[in-house]
Amino acid sequence: MSELSIDEVAAAGAAWVWTPDDAEVFRDGTCTVLRLPEHYSFDLSVVSFTPAGPLSGAVDAVLALARTLGPRVLDWQVLIGDPPGLGEELAARGGRVKLDLEILAADLTGGAPHLPPPAVEVELRWATDPATALDAVAAEAAGFGGALPPARRAERVAERGARSVPAGGGGTVVAYVDGEPAGAGGVALVDGVARLVGGAVVPSRRGRGVYRALLAARLSYAAAHGARMALVKGNPATSGPVLRKAGFAVHGREPVYAVPLD
Repeated sequence: MSELSIDEVAAAGAAWVWTPDDAEVFRDGTCTVLRLPEHYSFDLSVVSFTPAGPLSGAVDAVLALARTLGPRVLDWQVLIGDPPGLGEELAARGGRVKLDLEILAADLTGGAPHLPPPAVEVELRWATDPATALDAVAAEAAGFGGALPPARRAERVAERGARSVPAGGGGTVVAYVDGEPAGAGGVALVDGVARLVGGAVVPSRRGRGVYRALLAARLSYAAAHGARMALVKGNPATSGPVLRKAGFAVHGREPVYAVPLD
């Protein structure tokens, strides 16, 4: 069980601002909004929110910015460190919970946890070359049900991985079963925190421990490179049970609201 405090986890979560390099970024001083390419499963997303005045007016200002950007729906994740009442403000403006995520953390100061091996033979490769990176993005698309991104996305994954993986900054690891890509997951090490992202398994390979193998590889890498905490925002119905068995503790809910902009 994690010995991390809720304040530590909340601070690490707030510092984690997801900004893909193919997104358009819009800021107004209190928020950051991303407009995403079509291969993502959503078009517009709030990734940071730090209101300076009354909450209601700050929410309206974010929605006003979002309405200038084109899409008709804004995805807004309510973080555990956000101002109290934010979810209620979004619901009052027609927002509905489209994804109910948990924020989970594990203490890595004693090293990575030992996880049971998968039920099938899994080969793991870090995406530091174009071919493996292409397998990574294809596995993510199959696992999450999205469209296959442009080839340039895989090229960027390989370029970043070739620099970052040997330097201890993290990267994307790909799982292969019977020589075919079966899943992929990413990890980024920032200020001693291992941010776990991606964790997707191809539907035909699920239920055999592939996700657990991807998790073990990322945690071992993180611990070996000095991470004191592993952090993930997981789906309680899919990755959540595996994460809890691996020693992660749930520190709160971080639901994603879909807010209409009409």
